[in-house]
Amino acid sequence: MFGGNVFGWTIDEKTSFAILDAFIDHGFDAIDTADVYSRWADGNQGGESETIIGRWLQARPGMRDKVKLFTKVGSDLGLPGHKGLKKAWIQQAVDDSLRRLNTDYIDLYFAHWPDPETPVAETLDAFHALQQAGENPRHGRLEPRCAAAFRRAGGVA
Repeated sequence: MFGGNVFGWTIDEKTSFAILDAFIDHGFDAIDTADVYSRWADGNQGGESETIIGRWLQARPGMRDKVKLFTKVGSDLGLPGHKGLKKAWIQQAVDDSLRRLNTDYIDLYFAHWPDPETPVAETLDAFHALQQAGENPRHGRLEPRCAAAFRRAGGVA
Protein backbone atom coordinates (compact mmCIF):
# COMPACT_ATOMS: atom_id res chain seq x y z
CA MET A 1 0.00 0.00 0.00
CA PHE A 2 1.23 3.49 -0.83
CA GLY A 3 0.41 6.30 1.58
CA GLY A 4 -0.51 9.39 -0.42
CA ASN A 5 -0.27 12.00 2.32
CA VAL A 6 2.83 13.47 0.61
CA PHE A 7 1.00 14.34 -2.62
CA GLY A 8 0.46 18.09 -2.85
CA TRP A 9 2.60 18.67 0.21
CA THR A 10 6.23 17.55 -0.10
CA ILE A 11 5.79 16.10 -3.59
CA ASP A 12 4.41 17.99 -6.59
CA GLU A 13 1.96 16.54 -9.12
CA LYS A 14 4.54 15.54 -11.74
CA THR A 15 6.64 13.66 -9.18
CA SER A 16 3.50 12.14 -7.65
CA PHE A 17 2.53 10.74 -11.06
CA ALA A 18 6.02 9.25 -11.51
CA ILE A 19 5.89 7.65 -8.06
CA LEU A 20 2.44 6.18 -8.68
CA ASP A 21 3.55 4.84 -12.07
CA ALA A 22 6.60 3.16 -10.50
CA PHE A 23 4.45 1.80 -7.66
CA ILE A 24 2.10 0.12 -10.15
CA ASP A 25 4.99 -1.03 -12.39
CA HIS A 26 6.43 -2.89 -9.39
CA GLY A 27 3.22 -4.86 -8.87
CA PHE A 28 1.55 -2.89 -6.10
CA ASP A 29 -2.06 -1.74 -6.34
CA ALA A 30 -3.40 -0.16 -3.12
CA ILE A 31 -3.30 3.62 -2.64
CA ASP A 32 -4.23 5.20 0.69
CA THR A 33 -5.22 8.85 1.07
CA ALA A 34 -7.65 11.04 3.05
CA ASP A 35 -9.84 14.05 2.48
CA VAL A 36 -7.66 16.09 4.85
CA TYR A 37 -4.35 15.45 3.02
CA SER A 38 -2.57 17.97 2.86
CA ARG A 39 -4.49 20.70 4.67
CA TRP A 40 -1.56 21.39 7.00
CA ALA A 41 0.67 22.76 4.20
CA ASP A 42 0.69 26.50 3.57
CA GLY A 43 -1.92 27.45 0.98
CA ASN A 44 -3.65 24.06 1.03
CA GLN A 45 -7.20 23.36 2.15
CA GLY A 46 -7.35 19.55 2.14
CA GLY A 47 -8.16 17.24 -0.74
CA GLU A 48 -4.88 17.89 -2.56
CA SER A 49 -3.74 14.26 -2.36
CA GLU A 50 -7.09 12.94 -3.59
CA THR A 51 -7.06 15.48 -6.43
CA ILE A 52 -3.60 14.44 -7.60
CA ILE A 53 -4.56 10.76 -7.48
CA GLY A 54 -7.74 11.56 -9.44
CA ARG A 55 -5.78 13.45 -12.10
CA TRP A 56 -3.33 10.56 -12.32
CA LEU A 57 -6.22 8.14 -12.88
CA GLN A 58 -7.76 10.44 -15.48
CA ALA A 59 -4.45 10.62 -17.37
CA ARG A 60 -4.22 6.81 -17.46
CA PRO A 61 -7.41 5.34 -18.94
CA GLY A 62 -8.17 1.89 -17.55
CA MET A 63 -5.96 2.35 -14.49
CA ARG A 64 -8.91 2.60 -12.09
CA ASP A 65 -9.67 -1.09 -12.65
CA LYS A 66 -6.10 -1.96 -11.63
CA VAL A 67 -5.89 -0.11 -8.31
CA LYS A 68 -7.62 -0.14 -4.96
CA LEU A 69 -8.38 3.28 -3.51
CA PHE A 70 -8.63 3.79 0.23
CA THR A 71 -9.61 7.15 1.68
CA LYS A 72 -10.74 8.51 5.01
CA VAL A 73 -13.18 10.95 6.59
CA GLY A 74 -13.37 12.61 9.98
CA SER A 75 -10.42 14.98 10.26
CA ASP A 76 -10.96 18.71 10.69
CA LEU A 77 -10.97 20.46 7.31
CA GLY A 78 -11.11 23.90 8.93
CA LEU A 79 -14.66 24.84 7.95
CA PRO A 80 -17.82 24.66 10.07
CA GLY A 81 -19.35 21.19 9.84
CA HIS A 82 -16.41 19.82 7.86
CA LYS A 83 -15.08 17.34 10.41
CA GLY A 84 -16.15 14.40 12.47
CA LEU A 85 -18.40 11.44 11.76
CA LYS A 86 -21.92 12.87 11.62
CA LYS A 87 -24.07 11.24 8.96
CA ALA A 88 -24.64 14.42 6.94
CA TRP A 89 -20.92 15.20 6.86
CA ILE A 90 -19.96 11.64 5.85
CA GLN A 91 -22.47 11.79 2.98
CA GLN A 92 -21.06 15.09 1.73
CA ALA A 93 -17.44 14.08 2.32
CA VAL A 94 -17.71 10.86 0.32
CA ASP A 95 -19.20 12.74 -2.62
CA ASP A 96 -16.35 15.26 -2.42
CA SER A 97 -13.78 12.44 -2.29
CA LEU A 98 -15.36 10.63 -5.24
CA ARG A 99 -15.21 13.85 -7.29
CA ARG A 100 -11.59 14.58 -6.37
CA LEU A 101 -10.52 10.97 -6.98
CA ASN A 102 -12.26 11.00 -10.37
CA THR A 103 -14.04 7.72 -9.67
CA ASP A 104 -17.50 6.38 -8.99
CA TYR A 105 -16.48 4.12 -6.12
CA ILE A 106 -13.99 3.86 -3.29
CA ASP A 107 -12.71 0.42 -2.40
CA LEU A 108 -12.35 1.10 1.31
CA TYR A 109 -13.68 4.12 3.19
CA PHE A 110 -12.25 4.72 6.66
CA ALA A 111 -13.21 6.73 9.71
CA HIS A 112 -9.92 8.56 10.27
CA TRP A 113 -10.44 9.48 13.93
CA PRO A 114 -12.98 8.73 16.66
CA ASP A 115 -15.63 11.43 17.04
CA PRO A 116 -16.78 11.76 20.66
CA GLU A 117 -19.45 14.31 19.63
CA THR A 118 -21.34 11.93 17.32
CA PRO A 119 -23.29 8.89 18.52
CA VAL A 120 -21.71 5.66 17.33
CA ALA A 121 -25.05 4.49 15.92
CA GLU A 122 -25.23 7.59 13.68
CA THR A 123 -21.78 6.93 12.25
CA LEU A 124 -22.47 3.25 11.66
CA ASP A 125 -25.77 4.17 10.01
CA ALA A 126 -23.92 6.57 7.70
CA PHE A 127 -21.43 3.90 6.62
CA HIS A 128 -24.24 1.38 6.15
CA ALA A 129 -26.18 3.86 3.98
CA LEU A 130 -23.10 4.34 1.79
CA GLN A 131 -22.74 0.60 1.32
CA GLN A 132 -26.43 0.27 0.47
CA ALA A 133 -26.23 3.11 -2.08
CA GLY A 134 -24.09 0.93 -4.33
CA GLU A 135 -22.51 3.74 -6.30
CA ASN A 136 -20.53 4.88 -3.29
CA PRO A 137 -17.89 3.06 -1.23
CA ARG A 138 -17.96 -0.68 -1.47
CA HIS A 139 -16.82 -1.10 2.13
CA GLY A 140 -16.75 1.01 5.26
CA ARG A 141 -14.01 0.43 7.80
CA LEU A 142 -12.78 2.01 10.95
CA GLU A 143 -9.18 2.88 11.72
CA PRO A 144 -8.01 0.77 14.70
CA ARG A 145 -8.26 3.78 17.04
CA CYS A 146 -11.88 4.28 15.90
CA ALA A 147 -12.72 0.60 16.13
CA ALA A 148 -11.54 0.54 19.74
CA ALA A 149 -13.82 3.46 20.59
CA PHE A 150 -16.74 1.74 18.87
CA ARG A 151 -16.09 -1.51 20.76
CA ARG A 152 -16.12 0.43 24.03
CA ALA A 153 -19.54 1.79 23.05
CA GLY A 154 -20.73 -1.82 22.85
CA GLY A 155 -23.79 -3.35 21.27
CA VAL A 156 -24.28 -0.78 18.51
CA ALA A 157 -23.09 -2.66 15.46
